[in-house]
Amino acid sequence: MISISLVLLMLGTMGFIYLNTQRLTNYIKENVGFSLILDENIKKIDRLQLQKILDASPKVKRTEFFSKEDAAKILESDLGEDFVAFLGFNPLSASIDVFMNAEFADENHIEVIEKDLQKNPIIKEIIIQKDLINAINNNVRKLSIILVSFCTLLLIVAIALINNTIRLSVYSQRFNIQTMKLVGATNAFIRKPFLKNSMLQGVYSALTGFVFLIITLFSIHKEIPELLILEDMPILGIIFVVNLIFGVLISAIVTSLSVGRYLKMNENDIYH
Repeated sequence: MISISLVLLMLGTMGFIYLNTQRLTNYIKENVGFSLILDENIKKIDRLQLQKILDASPKVKRTEFFSKEDAAKILESDLGEDFVAFLGFNPLSASIDVFMNAEFADENHIEVIEKDLQKNPIIKEIIIQKDLINAINNNVRKLSIILVSFCTLLLIVAIALINNTIRLSVYSQRFNIQTMKLVGATNAFIRKPFLKNSMLQGVYSALTGFVFLIITLFSIHKEIPELLILEDMPILGIIFVVNLIFGVLISAIVTSLSVGRYLKMNENDIYH
């Protein structure tokens, strides 16, 4: 049970990291948008209408409006000096920052929106950091491939470890299996207690592994508060359910195959 618990703990930790990596990449994508530089003589009603259209689009996460004064304050803070007083006027324009939903934050979808927005006369210029967007998407794809490959490898290792652990456990009971066969017990009768025991071990292992995972996460949470937030609770619930199903199923399947192997052996083969 301890061996299976440690394996399920390892799988649960990897699942949590993978799901949080997805959230992190989505957060990055949704915070890298593009800017619409507005015409100097734009009316407030036209600007509000444009924002309303953008906000209503399923591709857009949110929009933020910056007036000329807001833009001047931001630039003044970056430069560390009052450039408006030096120049005698504010050369900046009002703008709207557009942030896309993660699934639409790629060059192709942004180009489609860009073509539509270029037709709008109140938009003077569209500033898009295409190189940055492409770099983020490429890095996200590479990271996803690496994580999926590592999770797959970890799953194979986990199955192999659980398989070996259960086979050793059944191997130690091979003489009991043979004795029950000799007194006339059916295969189903012999297999039943092994399956029941292995499935209970799967449940206990999943519970133990999940408790270890919670303890580990909350211990790290004390040092890194951003690691675990309220939104992670459903994710932890999903991880527990998946671990429970995986632990019970793999334990039952491996036990059934291992017991079946010894049920097929005759009395002479069991000593070899």
